[in-house]
Amino acid sequence: MARIAHLSDIHFGAHDPRIVAAAEAWLQQRQPDLVVISGDLTQRARRDQFRQAGAWINRLRAAGMKMLVVPGNHDVPLYDLARRFGAPLRRYKRAISNDLCPFFEDDEVAMLGLNTARSLTIKGGRINHDQMRLLRDRFAHVAPEKTRILVTHHPLFAMPIGRGNELSEAVGQHEDAVRAAAQAGIHIALAGHFHRTYAEAAEKMVAHAGGALVIQAGTATSTRLRNAEPQSFNWLHVHRHDEVELQVVVWDGASFQRGHHVAYFRKDDAWIGQDMVDTGALPGIKIAETARG
Repeated sequence: MARIAHLSDIHFGAHDPRIVAAAEAWLQQRQPDLVVISGDLTQRARRDQFRQAGAWINRLRAAGMKMLVVPGNHDVPLYDLARRFGAPLRRYKRAISNDLCPFFEDDEVAMLGLNTARSLTIKGGRINHDQMRLLRDRFAHVAPEKTRILVTHHPLFAMPIGRGNELSEAVGQHEDAVRAAAQAGIHIALAGHFHRTYAEAAEKMVAHAGGALVIQAGTATSTRLRNAEPQSFNWLHVHRHDEVELQVVVWDGASFQRGHHVAYFRKDDAWIGQDMVDTGALPGIKIAETARG
């Protein structure tokens, strides 16, 4: 079993230092097998924001945690046009990582991160054909029993993002990207961007999407909340590529606590979700109302 902490939308520069410290303490106590951060480490891609983000990530690494991190659209400068179009992710590379498409593999999982942040879009994301080829190639020689996980900041699919479940725009070149993920045999797709906790079977979102379970994380530490959803991140127990437990870890105003817990298993080519009983879990965030059986 692989234990994965999935955080997103840290937003140094629009963060609460208490929540950042509490997230670090929670991770150090649990020591996950892998920490995934799916983009937006900063609020405006400024030097001091990247310094804070880099120092935080380095502390986690120094504590023995393995990391897989991808940038988000907020990690591209917004107002500095020369830097935005000339060197959009230079500060990210200096502070966080030179690798914009990191790959991780151990005995149980294989995971690829893809950079979806672009200079030409303010909020939207895009996957290009070179990245699609990389996606197929990276997983071509992965053993079939391993769980294949894709990490992006922007989700590949249109997502319900508001209280009325209005849909977002899908990532650029959406149809080709979804096809490439299906061809690569992706089992789990992790993303962020919308500050909303969500999970759903890809095949329920778009035709011919393959067998992936799509999992979105809320914002871990930002003060800019949406839909009255508090800060949170995801705690995954990946038992096999067809059996995953997902628990939301929720900020209660003083510390991070266990939240809603759902076990997903794949049966008859469909993902089924089942609520797990946890009398100590906090209410307030529900995962994938439409996906649970």
